[in-house]
Amino acid sequence: MNKIEQLTVDTIRVLSAEAIQKANSGHPGLPLGVAPMAYTLWANHMKHNPSNSKWQDRDRFVLSAGHGSMLEYSLLNLFGYGLTIEDLKNFRQFGSLTPGHPEYGHTNGVEITTGPLGQGIANAVGMAIAESHLAAKFNTKKHAIVDHYTYAICGDGDNMEGISGEAASLAGTLGLSKLILMYDSNNISIEGSTDIAFTEDVGKRFEAYGWQVINVEDGNDMDAIGKAIETAKLELNKPTFIKIKTIIGFGCAKKQGTSSAHGEPLGEDNITEMKKCMGWNLAPFTVPDEVTKHMEIIKSKLSKKEETWNTLYAEYSKENPKLAKEYEVWQSGDLSVDLLKVEELWKFEGKAATRNSSGAIINILAKYVPNFIGGSADLAPSNKTYMKDMGDFSKGDRNGSNLHFGVREHAMAAIANGIYVHGGLKPFVSTFFVFSDYMKGAMRLSALMGLPVTYVLTHDSIAVGEDGPTHEPIEQLAALRALPNFNVFRPADSRETAVGWYAAMNSRTTPTALILTRQNLPLYDETSIEALKGAYVLKTYETPGQKPDIILMASGSEVEFIYEGAKLLNDKGIKARVISMPCLDLFDAQSKEYKESILPSSVRTRLAIEAAASFGWHKYVGLDGDIISIDRFGASGKAEILYKEFGFTTENVVSKALKLLGK
Repeated sequence: MNKIEQLTVDTIRVLSAEAIQKANSGHPGLPLGVAPMAYTLWANHMKHNPSNSKWQDRDRFVLSAGHGSMLEYSLLNLFGYGLTIEDLKNFRQFGSLTPGHPEYGHTNGVEITTGPLGQGIANAVGMAIAESHLAAKFNTKKHAIVDHYTYAICGDGDNMEGISGEAASLAGTLGLSKLILMYDSNNISIEGSTDIAFTEDVGKRFEAYGWQVINVEDGNDMDAIGKAIETAKLELNKPTFIKIKTIIGFGCAKKQGTSSAHGEPLGEDNITEMKKCMGWNLAPFTVPDEVTKHMEIIKSKLSKKEETWNTLYAEYSKENPKLAKEYEVWQSGDLSVDLLKVEELWKFEGKAATRNSSGAIINILAKYVPNFIGGSADLAPSNKTYMKDMGDFSKGDRNGSNLHFGVREHAMAAIANGIYVHGGLKPFVSTFFVFSDYMKGAMRLSALMGLPVTYVLTHDSIAVGEDGPTHEPIEQLAALRALPNFNVFRPADSRETAVGWYAAMNSRTTPTALILTRQNLPLYDETSIEALKGAYVLKTYETPGQKPDIILMASGSEVEFIYEGAKLLNDKGIKARVISMPCLDLFDAQSKEYKESILPSSVRTRLAIEAAASFGWHKYVGLDGDIISIDRFGASGKAEILYKEFGFTTENVVSKALKLLGK
């Protein structure tokens, strides 16, 4: 390490500590300990261009230990990504570009939102999968236009989380050699020494996963860190785990190596003492002139990397115009076809389980959307998510579009987030609906980041039957519907399933969960593209110009009960309006006028039915309405018996409706 490099590292440390102190909130320990490895990576080994943070062939960087966000903000400032000193001064303040944890789409240069520990590791796996798949598709022997690495910095907490083990195991199996994970090993957590709960040999664990493991004994030895990164790049068959021994809060004599350095400001006196030891005599939030000049040289070198790629891509485009055009369409995020005009996508006959309809749709989409990629957590035959003739993505075949995640739901969802933010691909993932609980953290981040990942969730109710209450979703619909910016689509038949897929594939900022049945459902003549509005009048017996006597509403499989119940009520002289409500989220987003046209406020007699918890339906049925639901866990038995026992029948719909009408 030369003098200017040391001064730059110290600048990162000082800026981070000062910003955290000014906010009186944050985590100084990681920036102080990790500054040397982060600077070494960004300045000497990572391929990026600060003047164009969206350059497609840049290396990706993930700060999995997102609580150390000031490290990344200091880097973004020094490397010229547009964060100013004023932005650093506003760390953790409302409306600032420097929030408490890095946020995708909010701060230029931040690749993905991190903070929930372990997720960043899985995100990085997703990015590496995307890179290798795109490289296999578009690179030629002469032109490697997709050729970059994914780097992630993680800490002890990341490696304690189960998701990191799930993701690392899969990465090793897939041999993702362009994935490099740098481990800030400082043996400190919030509660004290990690020895109180974490004594395993993490390196050996990663070796068992199939990773190359490199040890760096001194986190301040930038030469050793640089050599480790170069060695990692030489490994062509395995991802690399670089364990770097650091001291948390390094440089702050009274706090370094202690848990108090982790998650609280250092204190003005300690910062003064730290600066004194560094020989730092500058005013707060000052970048030394020598560092500014040094960084200009580095930025100039980095910009030339994109210039070289642009020349390469120009040659590639000239020699491979069709591939280049397809590459650009993939990168745009746009669909290359209007799915409304794909006739086979909308042709269905007879009864079908919506999981089966979805399976057919997935295979149609695979023909028309070539960058469609996804899979299941070891349940593809049950979820009906396997794409025929599209190949299996594996260590030996990067071209395959079918991903096999194994029984790793949480990592699967976070990997899908990583695939999407990388760019170029449209990912979906799948499991049984009840197991969405396992991946809720990553689904929440899909919504928070505005990533239109599609979640295919089958076996959607107590109709799972004999598997019993452990496998029968009850509260999951309400839980997912409570997520902001997350569309939960539970279709009533094959046609509504196609509408759900259409909505998911055309979404640019909202993830979609498709909630699908195992049992067969009728195909209604009346279902239509109107389902895109979330709720619509499926059938009505009301007299033109007059309001209905009662409004019946349902989603998914229970639409059959209100559809048939309305017929029986009509025989009794009662005029019912039948509302299919596949997506409450989309319905809530409609205009006040449209919602009033579907659920007129003058009609207070309303009945909803859904084979799930009642939570969330009360705002639609009102104080005078009723809900047929299940606010307890299910049971083991045949689906038809369970439905009858829990009141999910046409007869019960009619009985409840008559009671509401006072008849």
